[in-house]
Amino acid sequence: MLKIQEIREIIKLIDQSSIEKFSYEADGAKIVLKKSNSQKGAVGAETVHTVEQRVALPEPANVEVTTAPQQAEVQAAPVAEQQEVDTSLHQITSPMVGTFYAAASPEAEAYAKVGDKVTPESIVCIVEAMKLFNEIEAEVSGEIVEILVKDGQLVEYGHPLFLVKAN
Repeated sequence: MLKIQEIREIIKLIDQSSIEKFSYEADGAKIVLKKSNSQKGAVGAETVHTVEQRVALPEPANVEVTTAPQQAEVQAAPVAEQQEVDTSLHQITSPMVGTFYAAASPEAEAYAKVGDKVTPESIVCIVEAMKLFNEIEAEVSGEIVEILVKDGQLVEYGHPLFLVKAN
């Protein structure tokens, strides 16, 4: 089950995004978060948060269980498409859930661009989570070959951010 702090972080990220419904299920627990659309454009639109705990009960013999088909409602930020990845390329991935920023501010120059040389200590971007701006380092020496996400995009833990041709 998620810790309360993790649930709060998810709630804040969903409040800041265009996602209208989010559900998460693991270890027999299910969390469903929904935004209210009754006042579109209104500041501080009401958000409904629902937490359900499912408990597995023993089923009596000879009982048939049917479930209604589930509809998948996916409105999250686009995930990087499955591509054939060159095994010589190193992926820099997001160490947390948050918002990707290529630069320290909208007016500032991007930390890393395609063709830039990086060292393991080079800062390549920022991932913002709960108003904390976390600088992400390259962790490898090489050249940035591709940037896989857009500025301001919501990223998940382990989401690929950059491809680096390692030296």
